[in-house]
Amino acid sequence: MNDAKRNIISGRSIPLRGNDIDTDRIIPARYLRCVTFDGLGEHAFEDDREQDSNHPFNQDRYAGANILIVEKNFGCGSSREHAPQSLNKWGITGIVGESFAEIFFANCQAMGIPCLAVNHEDCQILLNASEANPSIKISMNIEDKSISLQELNINASLNDGSQRAFLEGTWNATAVLLKAENEICKIASSLPYLNDFSNV
Repeated sequence: MNDAKRNIISGRSIPLRGNDIDTDRIIPARYLRCVTFDGLGEHAFEDDREQDSNHPFNQDRYAGANILIVEKNFGCGSSREHAPQSLNKWGITGIVGESFAEIFFANCQAMGIPCLAVNHEDCQILLNASEANPSIKISMNIEDKSISLQELNINASLNDGSQRAFLEGTWNATAVLLKAENEICKIASSLPYLNDFSNV
């Protein structure tokens, strides 16, 4: 599971201003009927992008950016996992913001997308920097709970349980189960209610 570990996420950022951006704006409800998440990335913020040609996700200068910078209460509303899935399919591997809706945060963690929280002033610094220079590189350090931008180092917050899951790679519940397959089978074989069918 070493490849599942998350320590430092680095790359270019894409700024998205606005508080309380809900999951219906991230991915419109009409796309919830999809059987798989393939191709969902192209529909991220589709309605917002149609209404605003200058939306960051429409701008070529942010093409290939992998760190999303947001403001308060990002991902609120419906608990659809399609929202972080669409962002990830677009190319997002980490998110920095002032705060996140609880279920959205959990869905991101289940996909291996760290969400680090920063205060309002530092968030504005990151947003402004990304808007001024889309080629600027930033890094999210999970172990240090910090964001680095050129010479600037910003303190971030992440609960200890989530931090440990990213650093150990245990955010991937399926991988954890597969790794423990032999132990699970051994315990299962010792359980009489799974093996004794003499009374059936």
